[in-house]
Amino acid sequence: MKHIPRKRFGQHFLTDAGLIEAIADAIDPRPGQALVEIGPGLGALTRPVLQRCGRLTVIELDRDLAARLRAWPGLEVLESDVLRVDWRAVQSQACSHAGAALQTSLRVVGNLPYNISTPILFHLLEAADIVQDQHFMLQSEVVDRMVAGPDSKAYGRLSVMLQWRYAMERVLDVPPEAFDPPPAVDSAVVRMQPLALPPLADARLLSELVTVAFSQRRKLLRHTLGRWLAQKDFTGTFDAQRRAEEVPVSEYVELARSLGD
Repeated sequence: MKHIPRKRFGQHFLTDAGLIEAIADAIDPRPGQALVEIGPGLGALTRPVLQRCGRLTVIELDRDLAARLRAWPGLEVLESDVLRVDWRAVQSQACSHAGAALQTSLRVVGNLPYNISTPILFHLLEAADIVQDQHFMLQSEVVDRMVAGPDSKAYGRLSVMLQWRYAMERVLDVPPEAFDPPPAVDSAVVRMQPLALPPLADARLLSELVTVAFSQRRKLLRHTLGRWLAQKDFTGTFDAQRRAEEVPVSEYVELARSLGD
């Protein structure tokens, strides 16, 4: 029976064979790796990844799709909302399924639902220490924000929080016609590799600081972050005569580190 894409799950299924192979090539899965796919859907990417690595763990919320996938040899299916999964428990399951050592880092892939892609990225941020790399297809505009540097309109909270923890690279552009049904936006594939020695900072404090900074991005920081720093009794040096988009990631991280000392 043909599966009807469900709007509430943000389902757009990749159908372009050439692009599917290009994405699998970019991931380069190998046997014995603890690979996890988020939202495998009808298995367009699952199939070539599974062919290359032999065993794969997938996380699928749609119970009809999960039931179909359970019939695939080599697949371990976790029927769950990805925003609720415990990534450390997933690591244990994926390692066991792949026959890898229990502390093997995860390789996470997926065509992320556009309606919850940012929450998924932040949920995974908490597990970056157990991840080797991540390859995701996302809305092109989201990827622009992820990789943006200072002094650009795309640079914001998402840019800072992810670049604090990952090295990122835009790998492929994917047009709407590569999907069924075609989304109303362009897509792109991004590669995210956790930094081996990330700058020390309290993630919660950094997140709060950056959220305040970009809350009114057209205003100088003295109106937002400057007042917040005063409430924190900050006595260090920080140039608040700039807008949030003018401050590089390293300065935000150093500010959070000094506040946390």
